[in-house]
Amino acid sequence: MAKLLLLRAVHSMVAVFVLIVLVFFMARLTGSPADLYLPIGATLEMRDEFNRMHGFDRPIIVQFGDFLLDLLRLDFGMSIRTTRPAMELVLNAIPTTLALAGVTMCFVIGLAILVGSLAAFRPRSVFDRIAGVISIVAASTPDFWVAITAIMVFAVALDWLPTSGLGGPIYWIMPVAVLALRPFGTLVQVVRNSMLSALQAPYTKTARAKGIVEQRVVFVHALRNAMLPVITVAADKAAGMANGAVIVETIFGWPGVGKLMIDSILQRDFAVIQASIFVTACVIFIVNFFVDLAYLALDPRVRSF
Repeated sequence: MAKLLLLRAVHSMVAVFVLIVLVFFMARLTGSPADLYLPIGATLEMRDEFNRMHGFDRPIIVQFGDFLLDLLRLDFGMSIRTTRPAMELVLNAIPTTLALAGVTMCFVIGLAILVGSLAAFRPRSVFDRIAGVISIVAASTPDFWVAITAIMVFAVALDWLPTSGLGGPIYWIMPVAVLALRPFGTLVQVVRNSMLSALQAPYTKTARAKGIVEQRVVFVHALRNAMLPVITVAADKAAGMANGAVIVETIFGWPGVGKLMIDSILQRDFAVIQASIFVTACVIFIVNFFVDLAYLALDPRVRSF
């Protein structure tokens, strides 16, 4: 067990390091920040002074070496745009993104387990067919299209919901609904198929033979053993929400790390880009770590590794 967790941790740390190195070099392919922050008629002396102030005047390999040394202290430097520490900006934004992702995943997992279990309980029924159609449509619909359509219908045409920002519960409805759509569609199918296999397994037949009520057979005996593939897919979708949140946060003006990342890319704020990617990758690593712990709790075979 300890060997498995240690191996996963090492792999994750290597992946985070490789990712942050790639981001360092790829961010600089977008061009010089001086082109954005200096006026069009800026002289060569003004550009040289700007690059010197922000450390862009040195060779790229020297900048990379300094970056690695600062990374050991989790110091990503100062934001060009705000002149504040890049890590401070990201840490201020990440709780908002985590709150959006957490609320969305709780909603998705609970609803998907309920719908998928009921669909498996009565396969080929009207409910099963309707749930299948809805889940396929939900899983294949692009986030950005749904977000824009939702704004046009519910915010502009009907004036029921706010278009953007963060406030009371009403501000959460559209971002959560849009972000939940695709994971919900996928998880319903996974829960249904996994539950069908579990309901046909010998242990469920034994439970029925003992006279245990059907609801307990479905939602206790079968569901527990059907959760392993569900956890795998749910973890993948939770990690993938970092990508989905970038789109949703940008469209809805949600002040999270996704919107901060897009704004920083557009404004060539290298320090904030690097800090955003690093923190997001660490969050994904932590999510996967807890998934491994859940596997250990649910599957005794993993504990013997």
